[in-house]
Amino acid sequence: MWVHSKSSQAALSPDQAIEFLKKGNERFVQNLRMQQDLLRQVNATSEGQYPFAAILSCMDARTSAELIFDQGLGDVFSIRIAGNVVNDDILGSLEYACQIAGSKVVVVMGHTHCAAIRQACINRSFEHFTPLLLKIRPSVEHVSRQMPEFAPKALDPIFTDAVARQHVQRSLKEIRRQSSILRHMEQLQQIRLVGTMYSVETGVVDFFY
Repeated sequence: MWVHSKSSQAALSPDQAIEFLKKGNERFVQNLRMQQDLLRQVNATSEGQYPFAAILSCMDARTSAELIFDQGLGDVFSIRIAGNVVNDDILGSLEYACQIAGSKVVVVMGHTHCAAIRQACINRSFEHFTPLLLKIRPSVEHVSRQMPEFAPKALDPIFTDAVARQHVQRSLKEIRRQSSILRHMEQLQQIRLVGTMYSVETGVVDFFY
């Protein structure tokens, strides 16, 4: 599999970048993954990288973006943190990916059965994990208002998956609100910001905008 060059990255539109990810996930689900010559990719990217996408996802061991979207070395920036939360360091990384490194799409990817989401739903609190979970709590509260029948059963998968999806949408809003760089690039149609949900049961990524 070839790797992206500066010219091929520059020629991509944001919509084409999204299509690359969609097609990659289709291959992953169908178990038709591209043959990856990893050593060749190591050599090809040794003097530079030109990722076409920046993907913010959870640290969950089942949600490796490169695998899920069937991409090789140098194709995507993969930013992973529990609960795919947004903070200043994440924003800085996304700004670098798009403004400096030329990525054409920012993807926020949540997933079903997310442990961080579940801990936020039961309002767990301990040491350094607490501030992270507090970033998810607004989504828990939003879904609790929308689905009051589930609120007493905070660990119901229907409820927690709804929170995970809402949290992706909230993360996108926070990226746009807090980063004038990314907001402006999106307005100029230089990049796109998209939300996705990955199913740990099926391997399918659902894209929403």
